[in-house]
Amino acid sequence: MQVSKDHPRYNSLVTRELLSEMVKDGIVAPTGLIAHGRGEAFDYLLGEVTSENARRAERAAVALMLEARYPVISVNGNTAALAGKEIIAFSKLVKAKVEVNLFHRSTERVEKVVAYMESLGAKGVLGRNADATIPGIASDRAVCTKEGIFSADVVLVPLEDGDRAEALVKFGKRVIAIDLNPLSRTATAAQITIVDEVSRAMSNMIAMWPELSRDEAQRRKVLSDFHNQKNLKESLERICDHLTMLAKDGKP
Repeated sequence: MQVSKDHPRYNSLVTRELLSEMVKDGIVAPTGLIAHGRGEAFDYLLGEVTSENARRAERAAVALMLEARYPVISVNGNTAALAGKEIIAFSKLVKAKVEVNLFHRSTERVEKVVAYMESLGAKGVLGRNADATIPGIASDRAVCTKEGIFSADVVLVPLEDGDRAEALVKFGKRVIAIDLNPLSRTATAAQITIVDEVSRAMSNMIAMWPELSRDEAQRRKVLSDFHNQKNLKESLERICDHLTMLAKDGKP
């Protein structure tokens, strides 16, 4: 499908086409299209920009990843498709392992997502040889690697499902979520929730790394000043304010 760059929804349509192709390639699960559509709807409500409170959450996420003893980034099909290059770049900056973990899991799909990340330049991607499980999860997302998520102290989980986010917290992990829905179980379970579109969030975090990597005192201040419940409340207020503004402007 050819999409004109003049189309007002150009970026959205290009992303949808990309995900559709990734479904054909077996990287994105068909239900991943539903999840993306739900997230895109929340992005409309947020104005399709990074809010100030999302930016604060992103700074806190960078600070926590830099302070971590053993950080790991969990990647599913949607995350790989939407922000694979950014995930790889950020993982190198914060020295984090990258592990593929899928809800609709099969050996073939894991291989495809790992190979896709490798094609983007990732090295040492985990997930092929799962040898551990996270307690408290009924689905295949309990399966992980000892070298990766099982041993991590901090786990960044973009586009996560709620039961796994909750289980990771109960298992003693510090969880950073990227989730456009501030009401989701994932958003409320995580210690840091970035209410932003995943590729925007990762690009912002890459840009924040130079300052925070040099200043340990600043990292600790960012973390001590951050409160996730306040962050989620501000995200909901952002949605309300944006809708009010649209109503006043007479826009749908």
